[in-house]
Amino acid sequence: MHFETTAEVAAALSSGRPVVALESTIFSHLGLPSPANREALERCTGVIREAGATPAITAVIDGVVRLGLHADEHERILGPAQKMAERDIGVAIAQRWPVGATTVSASVAIAAAGGVSVFATGGIGGVHRGSEITGDVSADLDAIASHPVITVCAGAKAFLDLPRTLEYLETRGVAVLGWQHDWFPAFYTRSSGLRVPHRVESGPDVAAVFDGRTRLSMGVLVTAPIPESDQLDQAFMDDVVARAVNDCDEAGVSGPGVTPFVLARIAEATAGRSVPANLALAENNARVAAQIARAVAATSA
Repeated sequence: MHFETTAEVAAALSSGRPVVALESTIFSHLGLPSPANREALERCTGVIREAGATPAITAVIDGVVRLGLHADEHERILGPAQKMAERDIGVAIAQRWPVGATTVSASVAIAAAGGVSVFATGGIGGVHRGSEITGDVSADLDAIASHPVITVCAGAKAFLDLPRTLEYLETRGVAVLGWQHDWFPAFYTRSSGLRVPHRVESGPDVAAVFDGRTRLSMGVLVTAPIPESDQLDQAFMDDVVARAVNDCDEAGVSGPGVTPFVLARIAEATAGRSVPANLALAENNARVAAQIARAVAATSA
């Protein structure tokens, strides 16, 4: 895959300094509504820089794969974009998409191609409810299992089948690590009621796991729960998610359309309370990822 980096990202990579890859879907109109998407971009890149790491936003701009964007290019990803999974990267290049907003799978693939070992997102995709009939399993899971990148997230989207998501990750051999926490997060809440297989306390802990994996092509998943003060009520969210999923089923939405449909319903039902929670967890994940990137860089030095 041919890609371009900014001078800042290229310099950090060549000198072995820590870099954190970021997806661009969350910053586009496909992710958070304006102006929250701009705030998310500023907060995520800000905490990464504060921790001494370099942010590298992934995207396709005018048919070119990018690992890192210039500040004057941020406006491009804050506006309309086409959602792009790993499978779509070649299409986006061939058809010269103006803006291809990367999902987790695309971001992990681009990060791996560029030699970036740490990636921060909001929540990953996973096994969808009713997958035994539809076969709907997010490409995020196979991408995490197939690329040498540490993905930092707040668990999987709360409307997914979380037990089956964890089971799928186990089947694919992905180490799932709880960041200073024993429970698999459910995005807007700190716990899904499912235990993570392993707990870690620090960036060096994660770097050691990553260094010791048996297949160099394999990734690691770190789950960092949303800060306690920002999480939403568990019982309330269970009801909201159930209604949003039911609306999705009744509307006949499937495949890539499920996530934006359900997230929009959740934002509406929570009277906007899900947006500040989303901002908080995205910023927290970026902060944790920067700590891990520093540890990985130190290990590699």
